[in-house]
Amino acid sequence: MADPGPELVAAEQWFVDHGLPYFVDDIRTEVHRGLSRGRLVQVGLVALLLVVAVCVGFALTDHLEWDDGLVPGINVGLLSIGLYALFALRAWVIARWAAHRTFSSLGLLFPLVTRALPLLLLFVTFLFINAEVWEVSARLDGRVMWLTVALFLAITVAFLLARLPEELAGFDEQVDAAQLSRHLEGTPLEGFGRGDDPDVAEDVAVGGLQKANLVLMLLITQLVQVVLLSVSVFVFFVVFGLLVMDAGVVAGWTGEDLDQIGTLDRANWQLVQVSTFLAAFSGLYFTVYAVTDEVYRAQFFSSIVRELERAVSVRAAYRALRRTA
Repeated sequence: MADPGPELVAAEQWFVDHGLPYFVDDIRTEVHRGLSRGRLVQVGLVALLLVVAVCVGFALTDHLEWDDGLVPGINVGLLSIGLYALFALRAWVIARWAAHRTFSSLGLLFPLVTRALPLLLLFVTFLFINAEVWEVSARLDGRVMWLTVALFLAITVAFLLARLPEELAGFDEQVDAAQLSRHLEGTPLEGFGRGDDPDVAEDVAVGGLQKANLVLMLLITQLVQVVLLSVSVFVFFVVFGLLVMDAGVVAGWTGEDLDQIGTLDRANWQLVQVSTFLAAFSGLYFTVYAVTDEVYRAQFFSSIVRELERAVSVRAAYRALRRTA
């Protein structure tokens, strides 16, 4: 390779396009600086000052107390941290890939629903026609409902982060020179590794930020499937409720006056709340099922693992190319 410059640029752009910014050496160096202790302390102090400023602003407003601004202040502080991660830590690259992945994964909806949804609905439908579930869900105000959904989401993410690294255990150690050449087909470094560098296969082992990037790819891929299934459950229960849930039954189960249920009879806010609650619960249930069922893992994780193997192969060739540049 007489002129490695354009190939290096093309390889780095390939990493960015595939949601792997931390595989690019220059970006990874910048992110390491952004994660230094001093920088993180500064970000934390700025977030804390914003929380205090919002609380003081509420305290100076008539008919409001400082604690009324606590939740908005925390939201502003978290937003500042999110913006820092989005730009300083290049999370926007991964977010853009995640958005593309979400739309491209819509084709998985039918096989996903036909495989996972029937057994799930057999269990969750009994909760839908349970008076206690309607009483609890319908009486949750908007903030508590979304806090409940956020709790289910946090448990889902925590469970995935605990289990998904197992999918990466040892897979990068099994890529030899022949496999590396095959994985490079269709990439900017196609043809590299067939004698250019006899030790190129040794570069496939990943760690640190690069391994975190791979885990994040798996996490996003799995969360996309969880969201698709949860939306399907939500739609099913809304339609099912419109067919079978009379406003009088809803009023009896929720303890509310019939006039408060809504003028559209079966189309009421209580149905939306119950459907949202059960959809969030179904997402958590499906997450546990997805990472423990061997048949599902073989069907849905095989293509993802192939993508990761190709990513580490391109990285190995990229590192070897940089050594010769």
